Amino acid sequence: MSGIAGVIHFDGKPVEPGLIEKMTSAMAHRGPDGIHHWVKGSVALGQCMLRTTPESLEEHQPLTNEDESLVLVMDGRVDNWEELRRELLGRGAVLRDRSDAELVLRAYEIWGHSCLSHIDGDFAMVIWDARRREAFCARDRMGNKPFNYHWNGKTFVFASELHTILALPWVSQILNEGMVAEFLAAEWYSRDETFWQGIMRLVAAHRMVVGASGPCLEQYWEPDLWATLPYTKDEEYIEHYRQLFADTVRRLSRSHKPVAYEVSGGLDSSAVFCMAEHLRRLGRLPAPGIEGYTLAFTDDSEADELEYARLVGKHLDVRIQEVSPAILPLSSYAECARVEREFPGFPNGSMFVDMRRQAASLGIRVMLSGEWGDAWLQGSRVYYAEALACWDLCTLFQSLAIDASLFGKRQTLYWLMRHGLFMILPPTFQELLHQLVRWIRKEGTRDTYWLSSEMQEAILLRRAANRTQYIKRIRTIGQVELLGFLYQALGIQVMERLERLSSSAGIEIRHPLGTPRFVQYAFSTPERLRLRGDRTKFIHVQAMQGIMPQAILKRKNKAVFDVVFRHHLDKMEKDFTGILPRQRSTWVTSDGMCKLFLVYQSDPHLGWPLWTLWGIFGCNKILI
Repeated sequence: MSGIAGVIHFDGKPVEPGLIEKMTSAMAHRGPDGIHHWVKGSVALGQCMLRTTPESLEEHQPLTNEDESLVLVMDGRVDNWEELRRELLGRGAVLRDRSDAELVLRAYEIWGHSCLSHIDGDFAMVIWDARRREAFCARDRMGNKPFNYHWNGKTFVFASELHTILALPWVSQILNEGMVAEFLAAEWYSRDETFWQGIMRLVAAHRMVVGASGPCLEQYWEPDLWATLPYTKDEEYIEHYRQLFADTVRRLSRSHKPVAYEVSGGLDSSAVFCMAEHLRRLGRLPAPGIEGYTLAFTDDSEADELEYARLVGKHLDVRIQEVSPAILPLSSYAECARVEREFPGFPNGSMFVDMRRQAASLGIRVMLSGEWGDAWLQGSRVYYAEALACWDLCTLFQSLAIDASLFGKRQTLYWLMRHGLFMILPPTFQELLHQLVRWIRKEGTRDTYWLSSEMQEAILLRRAANRTQYIKRIRTIGQVELLGFLYQALGIQVMERLERLSSSAGIEIRHPLGTPRFVQYAFSTPERLRLRGDRTKFIHVQAMQGIMPQAILKRKNKAVFDVVFRHHLDKMEKDFTGILPRQRSTWVTSDGMCKLFLVYQSDPHLGWPLWTLWGIFGCNKILI
């Protein structure tokens, strides 16, 4: 977690004195180790520094080459630093220090715009190339580091945090009604827009070259959908997974100070912590120590996972810090929206704030999470379709036998039809059958009855535009769901908010289960390795044998965090059914909001009303 900002006037006008300093000071919390600038004529770059690795102690940004024809600002970390250093030295590069920034700058010197294929890690970067009079910009493959920008035809500006751009005098503050509609409807489609017209986010896995003619964007990475692994036995896949997981945890644990790990007691975060401790005892963890943290929901049985987290601590003979979840007041969300000019986040993400702050108070700067595990490991019953598509009758009969013994023949036959035969039909036939089922059930498109006519129209346009996105030739049926996770717009919103919350506490958050290598592995493996019988995350569980306690490996339930939503929503009936419809009559209707709140009250376990109501609340706060 650091921060970057910059202003480039392509019409040659000098950058106004103090402007870049104003931008970086607006996100000073990202630079506890110093804020520095480079200004030359029409170009001004700034970087807010948080040092999180041993190599970063030698890092100074903005970083220039010898003649200042190249200038780099980066918020990021290179996870393949060992390989990249060897590769650069082999190409004759002269490295002035061990910093990741030096590696990136030299990689650009050698490979130019193609340098990103040699760099793995989390990063948002800009390299000003004075010889070409262009800015080379890039965001990491998973979008773990934020990058916002604005182009008005003459000037290019960028920043880690949106509000620093919105505060510039020539940037108009015009609300993006389309993004508002997505949050009001709880249907997220856009990956590159923000709540403000003209301010964009650079999409994950994209690079952008900005010259006098404006930005030119290009996707530089996506998983290879046709890559396979040369294995025939489950044991071979499992061993590969175990080695990949260990190496990923090792690389992301690099720090010059002790590293914190979330330990919910679930399969994902517990595995990260247990593997880190395993590596530490082997002397292979690139950090001086580790600390485990868990949330203590002592007053809510559905959210409480203390029993499992304590089992992890007992298994490893270590103490895991128990921290009460943060229940932020509504005024805190309102203030966040006012300052950041962004959606203030969801309560289930905000509940980690005090955990981050406690870790930071002890000098910790890095925390690893179990995020992304559900996306790449959960699995689905489309292993039937995969077996049918390649005529793998052995796997098909094995799956039928396992499922019939656990769930009965009737349920298994339904899965065979729904997730097997149906899925291998041509798309045209699938759509016809979907339409027939909707007609029989008298179902239409999703009813967003609480929206005004203007917002109804806006969300319909978004749905229509989304139908043609991300159509790709796939190798297996299971890849359809994986692609959905990879390009999910809501996931982007949630992860960016987690990053902002962590940075505000002085913590860099890292996600071992959300690395490109991990994603590629998921796309290269059959669905039957993720879900088998009643065991989700099958390959993960098998690979962690001997490293995690059996009670965690056998766990099949998950905590539910509705309580952090309901703590606020239960008290807000008048706001949603009376005050807000009057204030935002162009957004929602009074009758519709009354009906929506009634649906929320009628079923405490129904998830979508929670997210919808909170989305409406958050959007409203952006404009107050």
